[in-house]
Amino acid sequence: QVQLVESGGGLVQPGGSLRLSCAASGSSINAMGWYRQAPGAERELVAFITSGGSTNYADSVKGRFTISRDHAKNTVYLQMDSLKPEDTAVYYCYARFGRYNMRSWGQGTQVTVSS
Repeated sequence: QVQLVESGGGLVQPGGSLRLSCAASGSSINAMGWYRQAPGAERELVAFITSGGSTNYADSVKGRFTISRDHAKNTVYLQMDSLKPEDTAVYYCYARFGRYNMRSWGQGTQVTVSS
């Protein structure tokens, strides 16, 4: 099993930046990433990074968000720049691990973009 602990959410003005962190305990992690869920909306994939370093982003965040991974710390980061009110959501870290690519979730962290 993989345990995930998130940090870094908060309140920021439009155009501002935040960095989310997600620390994983466990091994055989194949990929890590972030989903988000706004009130009344479905959970959507924001970005992910594989163990080989390949990345993928939702069209809505391309050019504004950057996902990275520190293998030594087993931590993934989501740098969010040029934030917009529509980025407001609970952000959930996830990890895919093991032979059967099972998934673990973090507890979620609130990001609010508002003036």
